[in-house]
Amino acid sequence: MKGLGSFHFRSAGMERKWILPLAIGSTVSLLLLFLTTLSSPEAPFALLPFSLLSSFLSYSSAASAFYSPSFVESKLHPSFPSSSSSPPEPPRLAYLISGTAGDGSSLKRTLQALYHPANRYVVHLDAVASAEERMDLLDYVTGHPVFKQVGNVKMITKANLITYRGPTMVANTLHAAAVLLREGGDWDWFINLSATDYPLVTQDDLLHTFAYLPRDLNFIDHTSDIGWKEFQRAKPIIVDPGLYMSQKQDVFWIPQRRSVPTAFKLFTGSAWMALSRSFIDYCIWGWDNLPRTVLMYYANFLSSPEGYFHTVICNAKEFTNTTVNHDLHYISWDNPPKQHPHYLDSNDMKRMVDSNAPFARKFQRDAPVLDKIDAELLFRSSGRLVPGGWCFGRSDNGSDPCLVVGNPSTLRPGPGALRLQQLMTVLLSEQNFKPRQCI
Repeated sequence: MKGLGSFHFRSAGMERKWILPLAIGSTVSLLLLFLTTLSSPEAPFALLPFSLLSSFLSYSSAASAFYSPSFVESKLHPSFPSSSSSPPEPPRLAYLISGTAGDGSSLKRTLQALYHPANRYVVHLDAVASAEERMDLLDYVTGHPVFKQVGNVKMITKANLITYRGPTMVANTLHAAAVLLREGGDWDWFINLSATDYPLVTQDDLLHTFAYLPRDLNFIDHTSDIGWKEFQRAKPIIVDPGLYMSQKQDVFWIPQRRSVPTAFKLFTGSAWMALSRSFIDYCIWGWDNLPRTVLMYYANFLSSPEGYFHTVICNAKEFTNTTVNHDLHYISWDNPPKQHPHYLDSNDMKRMVDSNAPFARKFQRDAPVLDKIDAELLFRSSGRLVPGGWCFGRSDNGSDPCLVVGNPSTLRPGPGALRLQQLMTVLLSEQNFKPRQCI
């Protein structure tokens, strides 16, 4: 038995020795396969230039550096699909789509534009909305023939009271993430959107592109240069009445001020993000207590959705090298930025497309530019789901082919995939990936 134990120890050491070469070899095989597959006659585009290879190799080296066996709960084992005759299995996405009073119709439209049977969805209409509006949305979610058949759309029926700029927005996001973990944990990225967001690519485009990415990447716009926010957000102490009142009120300030924390470093950025399953697990379970400690601190922080996840991820050693410094959105700001971005209209169409971002915000309810996006980018008819490879019905006599659900793994990427993969090429380049992580 002693000799056998010694053999196991040496074998484990040999396996660790070969982890990095194996990861690099798998990466090369993946990219060669990707280029070969998408250059075939069946593929509509030759996507992702070969120059992206160096970025993935850099990612493999970074991953081997931040993974340490001393972290028992470490989730980060970068996984690359092995070389085979077919493309890698598409990922699954988990969405939170949230809104307030008057957003019921916008939530329906955004859900239609984002729907794919492989994904999971949580819809939240906050407690300010009337019971009639919330019931109408619930009837839509539970009565839609495709949603009902697939069973991947859930509405939070016991609505949360959300205070703008308050920590209740963070609590609502964590609530939705917990629901998605409980209802169906078979997903790879969590994406939070509001009723004023809208996609610029199809889900087939998005799933196709993300299938070739390491699934522990976290897309989160962040910086430690908090500037004026130190004096206007970090040092003041606010209280969110949404934590204990039944009626919505704005936050209020406590006269005393506090110093900047020394136990962890503050980061700030965009409130919109795409977070990996492993990081969401960490935020919910918090096995080293950092997520809970930071959450308690941000309970008294103005506009905490712009700092909580950013501070957690950049202070957790397991995740600092997984960040991609981008929120996957096109947003038009003043310079310097004001409290709210511009509402987008048809004049912004070219800039939205040229950004290569998969999402944009903010849009007014039923803005004409949304019809333009539907027609030119999503190929969606009014009131219907975005067509994709999974739509298995006939389109004779104007029938909706997406009312018949086919294989969710069948993807039909279009021009949006090419744009999105151009964005990934830039974000994962040597100039933008590692140098912009948690700085």
